[in-house]
Amino acid sequence: MSRIRRVLWIGAGTLCVALALVGILAPILPTTPFLLLAAVCYGRSSQRFLHWLLTNRWFGVYIQNYREGRGLPPREKALTILGLWLTIGVSAVYVVSQWWLRLVLVAVALGVTIHLLRIRTARPESDEPNVARSRAYGSPSEMGGESS
Repeated sequence: MSRIRRVLWIGAGTLCVALALVGILAPILPTTPFLLLAAVCYGRSSQRFLHWLLTNRWFGVYIQNYREGRGLPPREKALTILGLWLTIGVSAVYVVSQWWLRLVLVAVALGVTIHLLRIRTARPESDEPNVARSRAYGSPSEMGGESS
């Protein structure tokens, strides 16, 4: 792979990680899709970055839960919905003055809430089987990547 393509893939992956980080703080922006996209970008450019992402204590769990079909833990689901409604509520009351735009914000919040409620609720970790972390992630090549 050419150096330019590799740098572009790493840059795209890093941008996706940054957007995922914002998504952790802002409930309206999705976290997991950006992390999955970052994993694909890193998988095509750098095994070192891919390994960092998959074993990262903040980001790795999102990817692991998605790949294993676990869903969201109850606390995360509740905090996400609470943060979503607080953010939308403050925006609708203090930022937006048009009634129709307030209605759009509430509709978006309602849609995201329904989506979040339909996502499987994960069991507490104490109920999960004890699997070595590296085995749970699978091989980096499963993310569709080339070696660096």
